[in-house]
Amino acid sequence: MRITALFQHWKQDLPASIVVFLVALPLCLGIAVASGAEPLAGIIAGAVGGLVVGAISGSPLGVSGPAAGLTAIVLMGIQDLGAYEVFLVAVVISGALQVLLGFLRAGIIAYYFPSAVIKGMLAGIGVIIMLKQIPHAIGYDRVPLGDESFDQPDKENTFSELIHMMEGFTPGALVVTLLCIGLMLLWERPFIQRNQWLRYIPGPLLAVVAGILLSSVFNGIPGLFIGPEHFVNFPDITGLNAFTFPDFTYLGDKKVWTVALTIALVASIETLLCVEATDKLDPHKRITPANRELHAQGIGNMVSGLLGGIPLTQVVVRSSANIQAGGRTRLSAILHGGFIVLAVITIAPFLRSIPFASLAAVLLMVGYKLAKPSLFVSMWKVGRIQFIQFMVTVGFMAVTNDLLRGVALGMAVAFIHILWKNYKVPFHFDPRRYKPGMPIYMELSEDVTFLNKAGIKRTLSELPDGSRVVIDANRTIDLDPDVFEIIEDFTATAEQRGIRCELIGFKVSWNGASGRHLKTSPPSTGTAVQ
Repeated sequence: MRITALFQHWKQDLPASIVVFLVALPLCLGIAVASGAEPLAGIIAGAVGGLVVGAISGSPLGVSGPAAGLTAIVLMGIQDLGAYEVFLVAVVISGALQVLLGFLRAGIIAYYFPSAVIKGMLAGIGVIIMLKQIPHAIGYDRVPLGDESFDQPDKENTFSELIHMMEGFTPGALVVTLLCIGLMLLWERPFIQRNQWLRYIPGPLLAVVAGILLSSVFNGIPGLFIGPEHFVNFPDITGLNAFTFPDFTYLGDKKVWTVALTIALVASIETLLCVEATDKLDPHKRITPANRELHAQGIGNMVSGLLGGIPLTQVVVRSSANIQAGGRTRLSAILHGGFIVLAVITIAPFLRSIPFASLAAVLLMVGYKLAKPSLFVSMWKVGRIQFIQFMVTVGFMAVTNDLLRGVALGMAVAFIHILWKNYKVPFHFDPRRYKPGMPIYMELSEDVTFLNKAGIKRTLSELPDGSRVVIDANRTIDLDPDVFEIIEDFTATAEQRGIRCELIGFKVSWNGASGRHLKTSPPSTGTAVQ
């Protein structure tokens, strides 16, 4: 993308980048803490995700940064390797492996996820966001804002936290949340969006500013006072002493390479899933080059590891916030990384005045838009099988907070459906060509795989004795050897059942072990074997 084209939509990208920055900052801090790393490690990863990945990536609206899905892997990696400096070596290696995956064109995997599963993943993330933000919305802030794991650092889980959250109920925080949500809903009304100037101001940005002002006003009101523990805990970062760098003396350690491979595979799969999800949310329906995205993520992880940051991926929460804030190009992602760097250097005191409640309001809106009731209705209308895939993905993600396992289960349901379809319809049977007393005509498709074995075997075994059967392979290009064997066995036993079998499009070859063997011939031959 040329520089002039990059800045073509700066009026939309600039305010959107500020919203993404405000959403990303506490998430970077929270994910780093939940991963067992220093808060600065999350800040570094967030900045690299914007400035480096955003500049290289071909995703117009995708935003990269620390991912909640890698939290457990990072935590276990640091513990297994014994030191954070050693873990950073694994992060650098994982980035190099991702670049290699890009050259191997592994990004094609992104195009094989069913649409119902991707939509289920989006809705599942939306449900998780809402469940996780409800406690913060009422002032229960015992868990970091960026924590999205089911089992939490305070020994609670997502659902038990909802039961105990009233113990930390803060009236001022709830008022801030409700007013911020009301302001964002108001900002989406047509009379605001038609205004020449107001439409360029994102509602989430106004909500954050309103939260700062309201919390300041509540300082003088005893019943609404919001304590310091309910504000963004931005760390003091001064000098290079705050940074940690990789220790490459451990480059040959097998444990380092094992952790690196795990990070590379999981981060790549999560990125490809998020690429598909973000492209579906893109109002302009642009398509992200998946292999280029793997290159960008790999380089980003190499830079993050070299600077002391935790691993990163493309992430749906920040990407969807970018879309909902009106972002148009990758300039928004790049600028959000720049704002993270500037925040560390210049406006740390200002960031500490942002209440968690206002950020919770922004994330609640993001979660709701990802899991709108209308989405569930539309998926129901698409078809029963697609709805089942969708709901299985949503439900499993909601009760486990695990993106990859939720998608894997949805994919398993889709695969079972494919097996069932192949079992039921292994060939084409045209009832218009069938008349009583006439041959039963079975036309094999172009590709007959091992998935068709069960259906073909069942059908052939159920044919009535004394009938006449025609199996036509004229259209068949690839016939699996297992299916060869089934048809061969059928022809060998057909005479015992009084069945006359005619094979069209097959030719016969002989081998010493099993006698005759069937192979497809060119469509023009029409060879018949009886």
